[in-house]
Amino acid sequence: MFANSIMASLHHIFAFTLTACLVYEFIAYRKGLTIEEARRIQRVDIAFGISAGLLLVVGLLRVFFFEKGVNFYTHNPVFWIKMSLFAIIGLLSIYPTLRFIKWNSALSAGQAPEIPDDEFKRVRLLLHLELVGLTLILFAAPAMARGIGIM
Repeated sequence: MFANSIMASLHHIFAFTLTACLVYEFIAYRKGLTIEEARRIQRVDIAFGISAGLLLVVGLLRVFFFEKGVNFYTHNPVFWIKMSLFAIIGLLSIYPTLRFIKWNSALSAGQAPEIPDDEFKRVRLLLHLELVGLTLILFAAPAMARGIGIM
């Protein structure tokens, strides 16, 4: 019982960390970034990736070794919706991460990154879509936990 509580707490901590990082990126990403702002976005993006990885690991540990048992989750279509949304968010995050990494050469030269209009719009759209996906996960998670969708 205690282990289940610890695992649930870790799952929530990583989920909230991921959410905070994504919201920060969405708010902070703009044209005309300073060097420090760009570096901060890069650091937050690293934290986003780490928290996503830890969230996935802890979530899978909960599925296979804790909570309600693997059959509860694998036979629940809402679980698969939640996992699919998580995977989609991960895929959507690749392009922004690559753009943030691309800033390294400018930042190393002591220059703020220049963001072309089309790249800015694309990254902005992807960050927005990631937030939409995260919001959908917030609806799916409690439905899944309550067994909604199990036949």
